[in-house]
This record gives sequence, C-alpha cells and structure tokens, in this order.
Amino acid sequence: MEMMIGQQALISIFSHIFFTGVAFYALRAMTFENWIRKNHVLQAQILYIFLSIALGTSVSTFFLNISSWSRQLPYLF
Repeated sequence: MEMMIGQQALISIFSHIFFTGVAFYALRAMTFENWIRKNHVLQAQILYIFLSIALGTSVSTFFLNISSWSRQLPYLF
C-alpha cells in the first residue's frame, strides 16, 4: 500500500513539472510586450512564471483525475 502511494506521489510530481514546462513553452508563443510597462521586466517575468505554474498545474490535475477515475471504473460493474 505504501509503495503504491509513493508511486502515485512520484507520478504526480513529474506530471506537474512536465505540464508546467509545456505551459511555459506554450506561453512563449504569445506576445505580452504590449501589456508590459517599461522598466517592469522583473515583474513581467514573475507573472510569466506564475501563469505557467497555474496553467501547468491545472492541466496536470485534469490528467491525473482522468487517470484516477478511469482506474475506478471497474468498481462500477
């Protein structure tokens, strides 16, 4: 039982990191320069990182939930 919990935690960590990286890569396609004030580059970079984390975490949670729910489907029958 403890091994299964450890594996699930490891999968969750890797999933969150992977999807945060994908979100960071995907956000690079957008141009935020029009919304950024001059001399506020550091704040814009921090916002960029936070947006990546929020988007990556929500996508990762979605996939982890779908995976968990699909494993519980056999209990329906």
